[in-house]
Amino acid sequence: MKELLRSTDPTVMAFASALLQGEDIDCFEMDVNMSILEGGIGIFPRRMMVREADFDRACRVMRDNGIPFGR
Repeated sequence: MKELLRSTDPTVMAFASALLQGEDIDCFEMDVNMSILEGGIGIFPRRMMVREADFDRACRVMRDNGIPFGR
């Protein structure tokens, strides 16, 4: 698995996940339960992971839809 996206905005994560699923790219969101530690204030970013084989295609999906992903 390779990190594709890191964000504190849950709407960005949900949108990215929907786009990836629409392209048949499996993704996994990590650090979702960090809100328990932070008290729900959203300071710790969540990470979106994809398979290494799907990484380039996933990057294209993010770029084509204007989602900033740091690459």
